[in-house]
Amino acid sequence: MSRKSLVVAFALVLLGCADAPRPTLAPLAGAPQPKELPAKVARVRAGVAKVEITNTKVLPRNDPLYAKALVVKSGAATLVLVTLDAVAVGEIGYIGNDYLGKVRARLQKELDIAPESVVVNASHCHGVVCADADEKTVEAVKTAAANLVPVTVGVGVGHEDRVSENRRLKLKSGKEADARHAYALPPDDEVVGVGPIDPQIGVLRLDRADGRTLAVVYTFACHPIMGVNGDGNTADLSGFASRVIENNLSEGTVALFVQGCGGDINPVRYKDVSHPRHAEPLGNMLGLSVLQAVRKIKCADGAALAVRNEKLALPRADHSERIDALVAEQARLVKSLKGTSLNLKTFLELANKYNLSKEFPSYYSHLYMTEKAQGRDDLLKLDEANRRNVQAYMDNVLTTERITRVQTNLALLQKHQATNRAAGGKPLVAELVGVRVGGFVLVTFPGELTVEIGLNVKKTAPSKTTFVAGYTNGYIYYTPTAAQLRNSGGAQEDSDCLLAPAWERAFYDRVGEVLKKLEKE
Repeated sequence: MSRKSLVVAFALVLLGCADAPRPTLAPLAGAPQPKELPAKVARVRAGVAKVEITNTKVLPRNDPLYAKALVVKSGAATLVLVTLDAVAVGEIGYIGNDYLGKVRARLQKELDIAPESVVVNASHCHGVVCADADEKTVEAVKTAAANLVPVTVGVGVGHEDRVSENRRLKLKSGKEADARHAYALPPDDEVVGVGPIDPQIGVLRLDRADGRTLAVVYTFACHPIMGVNGDGNTADLSGFASRVIENNLSEGTVALFVQGCGGDINPVRYKDVSHPRHAEPLGNMLGLSVLQAVRKIKCADGAALAVRNEKLALPRADHSERIDALVAEQARLVKSLKGTSLNLKTFLELANKYNLSKEFPSYYSHLYMTEKAQGRDDLLKLDEANRRNVQAYMDNVLTTERITRVQTNLALLQKHQATNRAAGGKPLVAELVGVRVGGFVLVTFPGELTVEIGLNVKKTAPSKTTFVAGYTNGYIYYTPTAAQLRNSGGAQEDSDCLLAPAWERAFYDRVGEVLKKLEKE
């Protein structure tokens, strides 16, 4: 192309002429040329897509819920990663137990993708999804698979410790209680400590060949259950975080949130009654922390890709002794309730008076002095009786709070005991998937893993960029540590569980095997 033609072509492009000829330029002298990969290293290709799955008929739409899909191919290996703004993949919430099977069957039939290569993670937000979430998911995967492009791959680690708190409280009694809206927190003077959080953010970055970001996969441990003002339908803090990421990277970038080991991790200030609860500020902080990590990642060609899908048979619990113990505790607490002449109205009146003025609650001080000078103590005796009644009423309130906790967690144990008995002694079979994309290593599991499980895996993993995700490829309720399971009825995590304590050791052993295999891939 001549110099004059070149100038004209560029002018037409700048003026927005759709049919303007695109100039073809020879490489500049000294400019870096695309590297040729060794013959044995396959080029990694990837595609992304997202489809909205918000149910707008149940709640007003605050922000969109999505099914997002990432398809990665390298040689004969394929990974399909789906992230859902939903509470779980089946069992609870709004996605049916047939969802995973239907999605996998269609992807195998229509795209020739093996079911074992499909990994579906639920964020565990409590938004309401549409009835055809499976159709929307297949649509997202098909769109992603139809738009594969060569990519470079990078891995990084971020840090965020301001948005989450461990909801398990260590008590003077040696037991643990958890922070839920289903029951009250124990009194402050009974609490002596809290469990850990995991502030680490695992990040996988995929860039197009021209350097534009294609996708960011990030994993973090926290229940996204803060909600929004007005109780609208929301993807919660992870939805807001993903929006921040996508809005600040290349156009078309898709951010996929993978829920980590958030079983006992709540959003910070989850029980706050002094300020409106809104997930957006927390999500914004998480998203900005992900961006900080993303910008430090250097992507490269030739990343290894491997997916290992294994079945793990886990021992079911026999909750009979724990149920009996809680039934006895429930009866003891009910029996401990004492009679008091106060009702809520008179209790609130007296509690306010006796907190406002410890020494002279019933009248001004001069009348107390007058009675003392005259040898009378009518007001002092009235105060003594009132204080006894106030304390008795308070004791009953605290006992009722304990009964509520016991009753709520007892119902969970009884529910899972019935399920396990119906299983007739058969183990619970769960999918454990190991994924490796370059230096990014991810282990997934269908349980609500508590944070210590993930921390323990990371400590012993061969790679420092190994991450653990629960809520994946099904849902089997909470899967806490063996030590937490000994805390009978004190918290949801140790009550809303199908498994016996021995599950934890079996899990670690199999994870170790899978990680070793991925290292050799």
